[in-house]
Amino acid sequence: MDPGAGDSSTHLTWGNVGLAFSFILLDGILSTSFGLGVGSSLLTAAVRCVVQLSVVALILQKVFETNNPWAVAGMACLLNLMGTAETVINKSKKRYDYMFPSVLFAMLGSTIPVSIIGIRFAMDVQPFWKPEQYIPVVGMLCGATISGIVVSVSYVLKEVYDNRDKVEMYLAFGASRFEACKPIARDALRLALTPNINQMSVIGIIAIPGMMTGAILGGSSVEQAARLQMVIMFMISSCTALSSIVTTILALGVVVDNEHRVRSDRIDTRPHAVYRARNWLVGKVVGAVEGAASSVVGGAKRLLGRHDSEDAGSDERTRLLG
Repeated sequence: MDPGAGDSSTHLTWGNVGLAFSFILLDGILSTSFGLGVGSSLLTAAVRCVVQLSVVALILQKVFETNNPWAVAGMACLLNLMGTAETVINKSKKRYDYMFPSVLFAMLGSTIPVSIIGIRFAMDVQPFWKPEQYIPVVGMLCGATISGIVVSVSYVLKEVYDNRDKVEMYLAFGASRFEACKPIARDALRLALTPNINQMSVIGIIAIPGMMTGAILGGSSVEQAARLQMVIMFMISSCTALSSIVTTILALGVVVDNEHRVRSDRIDTRPHAVYRARNWLVGKVVGAVEGAASSVVGGAKRLLGRHDSEDAGSDERTRLLG
């Protein structure tokens, strides 16, 4: 493929983005028509997608221009930090104590080593920290890792919180916390890894993935794009497995303590503190607005009442004088 043709075919403007956004509007209309209740979430996610990609494009442009390994390392840590926040704050309905540091540790401990080894040896890139190579790969690994962590941790917390009797029965019969939690951990990891297995089983024949498509559009041969996609998929699977295993073990270690007791008090089912603070702030603002509006309405009613009484008194005086 001619590089110039690839560049011209991928020159997009905000008009192209707006046209593609009309597909989201169509989905929102269908959601409203069928009463699915996901229209607002879909629109919010689309707006977040536009804002986040625009911001990251500006940041990545600067990082690519500097070509500094410390800037690349900072960007990789920032991606993992934001992925952790997304996992804990937005994706998890239940959380356990010290979930944020444990998820961050699992993500850093999986995405960084896997990306370094995979890019340096499997992709044969020297140096491995080339920004245009390293940062996109880390971003893909973080995105896949989030899904695995959310699935595994959500299942663990659901089982321990909603079906704690099963675990307590094992513990009451003398099982250690490892033995009592082993079935939960096994099922959680199976659920976390199933999407990756399904994706690898249909890739290429049924679905052509985005990384391969991007490489082809960028001018690479189809054979090289296919091999690159193989490497990326194997890195994603390894990263998801490592992070899911670590977070599952850490979560079970917190909710079932070293004295073999189920600690439901360490599981928080409330909305995250960020959303509780937001709801409190919104409530205060709404209350202040309602109070100001009621004061204005009350003042207007009193003013109108005074005018009505003055008009009534004037009419009475006119009648008496007449």
